[in-house]
Amino acid sequence: MKTAGLIGGLGPESTMDYYRRIVDACNPAPPLIINSLDVQKIIAFMTSDRAAAVDYLVREIQRLADAHADFGAIAANTPHILFDEVQARSAIPLISIVETVYTAARTAGLKRLGLLGTRFTMREGLYPDAAVPTLEEQELIHDKYINELLEGRFLPKTRALLLRIVDQLIERHHIDGLILGGTELPLLLRDTSYHGVRFLDTTAIHVDAIVAAIHSDAAI
Repeated sequence: MKTAGLIGGLGPESTMDYYRRIVDACNPAPPLIINSLDVQKIIAFMTSDRAAAVDYLVREIQRLADAHADFGAIAANTPHILFDEVQARSAIPLISIVETVYTAARTAGLKRLGLLGTRFTMREGLYPDAAVPTLEEQELIHDKYINELLEGRFLPKTRALLLRIVDQLIERHHIDGLILGGTELPLLLRDTSYHGVRFLDTTAIHVDAIVAAIHSDAAI
């Protein structure tokens, strides 16, 4: 059984969700190392200093390696914008949330994907084939994400707002799948589908890949 290392704290609620899901999927509970980072620092770096964000992530992944993690995973979507740069300098292999989500979408036969997430995730091509909300809708989603979801506040009125935006994605782009491209989003949108559109829970999909790696004898 391999030891997994998790870069968490981005934000705390989703990190706890990762932990619960990984433990629930394994019997006995697996060796798991969590390094909980400062989400506000990452947001600031993503806004103004991407090189510093890469340095920060690489340094914190090194801590996982020093604690003898066999592989790592970043428990958030937005930092995956920097994944290639981070992976190139990482002391241990990393499991990409983006790659696992696209694999799940292909397996499910989904052809027209939509995306919700932070402003960074929606605007910077992290999921390049996915349809995104309008710029105005993106700002609404980003505000709710940063000021509510990352603070552990999951409000019915925010859920209703996001579902109205999903309705618009369905109308404009005829999507058949929706990437919940922020690991707090599945804590608010707990449905598996909506109006025939399958929700791709990026946390659950990433966790499945992490659990498979924990139990695999093959190299990551």
